[in-house]
Amino acid sequence: MAQQDYYAILEVSREATAAEIKKAYRRLAMKYHPDRNPGNKEAEEKFKEIQRAYDVLSDEQKRAAYDRYGHAGVDGAAAGAGAAGFDDFAEAFSDIFGDLFGGGRRGRSQVYRGADLRYQLEITLEEAAHGTTKTLRIPTTETCDTCHGTGARPGTQPRVCPTCGGVGQVRMQQGFFSIQQTCPECHGSGSIVADPCPDCGGAGRVRRTRTLEVKIPAGIDTGMRLRQSGYGEAGINGGPPGDLYVEIRIKPHPIFQREGDDLHCEMPISITTAALGGEIDVPTLDGIAKLRIPPGTQTGKVFRLRGKGIRNVRNQGVGDLLCHVVVETPVNLTERQKELLREFEEIARENAERHNPRSKSWFDRMREFFTGETQ
Repeated sequence: MAQQDYYAILEVSREATAAEIKKAYRRLAMKYHPDRNPGNKEAEEKFKEIQRAYDVLSDEQKRAAYDRYGHAGVDGAAAGAGAAGFDDFAEAFSDIFGDLFGGGRRGRSQVYRGADLRYQLEITLEEAAHGTTKTLRIPTTETCDTCHGTGARPGTQPRVCPTCGGVGQVRMQQGFFSIQQTCPECHGSGSIVADPCPDCGGAGRVRRTRTLEVKIPAGIDTGMRLRQSGYGEAGINGGPPGDLYVEIRIKPHPIFQREGDDLHCEMPISITTAALGGEIDVPTLDGIAKLRIPPGTQTGKVFRLRGKGIRNVRNQGVGDLLCHVVVETPVNLTERQKELLREFEEIARENAERHNPRSKSWFDRMREFFTGETQ
C-alpha cells in the first residue's frame, strides 16, 4: 500500500518553516488524539500517521533525507517513531501545558520581579489643597549587600539543582501527556544554595526600613494613589524591584467639607444680620474673605465664593467655596432681651403678611387643610 506524503498528512507545503510544521502538528494532534476520540479506530490511525510525519519533518536531518529520497530515506527512522513520537507530542505542547499549570519551559536563572507595596498616607485638607512633601519610612525587603542577591556565602556560588537540571521544573508523564510542575527541591529557582549567606540565610534579600520623600501634588483627593517606581520589595535572583503605591486619605476638617474641587461650610449668622443685612468674615483655605449678607436672608441660603475652593490636580482649574447660611436663634436671654423680643413680636403681628410672608402663607395653608375654608 502506497504511503501518503508526510507534508500532505500535516497539511503543509514543502516550503513550510519549522514553526509552521509544529503549529500544524499541534492542531491536528489535538483533533485526532485518542483521548478526544475514544473508540474511534480511524482517528487513532490518523493520529499515528501525524506522529510519524511530525517525527520526520521536525528533524532537520530526517527532513532533508525525506525531501531527497522520499520514504525510502527515512523508513528506518519512521518505524521507531511510535514511542519517541509521544515525547515529541509532549514537547510540542509543553508551552500549552505551561500556560495551563502555571509553568512553561524556563531557563536556568529564574528571575522574578519584586512585590508591589501599598502605604496609606493621611494628610490634612490644607496639605491636599496646597501640596506638600512627606517623609515616609517603609518596611520592605532589599537585595542583600553581602551576597548581592545570590543567597550564597561570599566566595561561593549556588549550584544547579540536580533534580530539575536548573530548569526550575520537572516533567511528569501521564499517559500520552507530559505535564510540567515546579521543582520540589529548588522550588522553581533552578539552583540550590549549599552554603547560605550568613546575613540573609540564603534568601538573597533582607528586611529593612527605607526612608523616602514623597511629593504630594496640590489638589490630590482621598483615594488617589501616587506610584513610586522601584520602591517596592526587591526582586528575586536579580529581578527588578516592585513599586510602592501611596494611597491618600484626607483627615476630616473642622470647618470645611470637600466635594470634588468645591468646598462647603456652614456660616451661622445672627437674627439681626439676617434681617438687616451686613458684612461677615468667611474663613477660606487662603485666609479670611468678606461676604455681604443681603437683608431678609433665610436659613439655607447658599453663597458661592468663586475660586476659593481647591485647584484640580489634573487640569489646574479651581473650585468654589459654598457658604450655607444658618440663622442662629439666640439662647440664654436676659429679661430685657426677652422683653424687647416680645415687643418686636407684637409689632410684627400687626402686619404679618409683610414681615413674615412665609409664616403667613404656611398658616393659611394649614387652616385650609383642617377647615376646608379658603380666603
